[in-house]
Amino acid sequence: MKTDTNKQYDKITASCKEIFLKKAMDYGTAWRVLRTISIVDQIFIKAQRIRTIQEIGSQKVADNIPGEFKGIINYAVIGLVQLELPKDTLEDLEIKKISSLYDSNISAAKKVMMDKNHDYGEAWRAMSQASFVDLILMKLQRIRQILANDGKTITSEGIDANYIDIINYSVFALILLGEKK
Repeated sequence: MKTDTNKQYDKITASCKEIFLKKAMDYGTAWRVLRTISIVDQIFIKAQRIRTIQEIGSQKVADNIPGEFKGIINYAVIGLVQLELPKDTLEDLEIKKISSLYDSNISAAKKVMMDKNHDYGEAWRAMSQASFVDLILMKLQRIRQILANDGKTITSEGIDANYIDIINYSVFALILLGEKK
């Protein structure tokens, strides 16, 4: 099962990266101006939309739920990159550089997923779509609280760990959505 998960993870994140790089070619790295709270709000909008569609059972805007989860993944990568780069780094980064940053952050998220899968035995496969969205929304609330605490935590993981969990919950949701087809 883990081999399938690895392949599924790689396929989904490759699809997300393709979108990410195409948008970078269209818009450059305009996202470099975003502060952490703005990234959190962008992810919140997407997660809240998924939750509303789940609860109502219909949608009026054409963007589908898988597309929203991919957007969440890409914004979480942006969040990780923003934490990693010095604030005075040039706003316009070359495609090669952002591709490398994307890969390193997805690799870090995948390592966490593999370690947790080892310990939890892929328990996420028995979870509901609603739970993934709720967990993403909870992680966003945690990031907001960390920001309110001037970025400090006493015993908890930092902002980066929350972004990584958001990436992994979104990948899990996309894997399960793909298996439903």
